[in-house]
Amino acid sequence: MSISQEDIKGILESETFRALVRKRVSVTLTLTIVMLVVYFGFILTIAFNKELLAAKIGEHMTIGLPIGIGIIVFAWLLTGVYTRWANSSYDRSVRELRKKITSH
Repeated sequence: MSISQEDIKGILESETFRALVRKRVSVTLTLTIVMLVVYFGFILTIAFNKELLAAKIGEHMTIGLPIGIGIIVFAWLLTGVYTRWANSSYDRSVRELRKKITSH
């Protein structure tokens, strides 16, 4: 089955498609901003308040190490949030749009 240029134009101009794109951009932009705030917050803390991250929490460990590891784990969690959202909501919407397109 081939889709004509007019069908493609109709799809790209449809409110359903535009809403889907807006939602994806909204979710990805939000998660990106959250990660950047966390990451650059850590970097700025290193730059301007080294003493805070140098505070010892044991004989041989500073608080900076678990915070750094926490940032890595946080990034994995955000990836999981996006994946869960995409699998449960976004992919379903894409399938529905695809069915709508192929049924015409």
